[in-house]
Amino acid sequence: MDRALYIAMTGAGQTLQSMGVTSNNLANASTAGFRAEIAQARAEAIQGNGMASRYNTVDTGAGFDGAGGAVRATGRDLDIAMRGDGWLAVQTPDGNEALTRAGNLQVNAAGQLLTGSGLPVMGDGGPIAVPPHSSMTIGSDGTITIVPQGVGPETTATVGRLKVVEARADQLERRADGLFQARPGEDVLPMAGDSVVSGALESSNVNVAQTLVEMIELSRKFEMQVRMMRTVEDNAKAGASLLRQT
Repeated sequence: MDRALYIAMTGAGQTLQSMGVTSNNLANASTAGFRAEIAQARAEAIQGNGMASRYNTVDTGAGFDGAGGAVRATGRDLDIAMRGDGWLAVQTPDGNEALTRAGNLQVNAAGQLLTGSGLPVMGDGGPIAVPPHSSMTIGSDGTITIVPQGVGPETTATVGRLKVVEARADQLERRADGLFQARPGEDVLPMAGDSVVSGALESSNVNVAQTLVEMIELSRKFEMQVRMMRTVEDNAKAGASLLRQT
């Protein structure tokens, strides 16, 4: 009974956390390059003083789904999709570097090349700045070419190259802000050759139908765990009543 109570109690808390993860996945089903987060848990004995029958349900930190999303053509010059295991390097607000698969880029009024969420895009020598231009293209190797403002289309200039690194899903970990970084001890290197598909975006890899089913299953699991706690409480009251009668 004691073990059942602890597993049900901590399991209900973990189920609520899993529902939050699943809800976040569902909310990002249309976010470019989004990787679905995976939530898993296991029973683990409580260490220290106390009854040996007490177990907690703990998060195993399963990570994220590394499968790629569908690539769809947009025809927009600043949209890119990473090839294979490529990841686009961006600068975080604290000045560090992180990785993303979101390729919906933009240029702000100051000429900074940014992601759709406003993070500076990294090049070989740091954040990329784009001079005033009449048109801009991104090559398959990440090279950025512009037609400077005030000149004809026959005059082009190269302003930088996107920093795209190659990394397997098991080499990366998700950050709290939804971006990714290399796991401790893992080295990720620049991707050689063709690294991007221009004029296209990678969709989220969230399976909407499956995620909705998971939400329903988690809701039912939570209800079952709450009922289990009530059952344990009722059994404890019944046992105490029997002891009082003897």
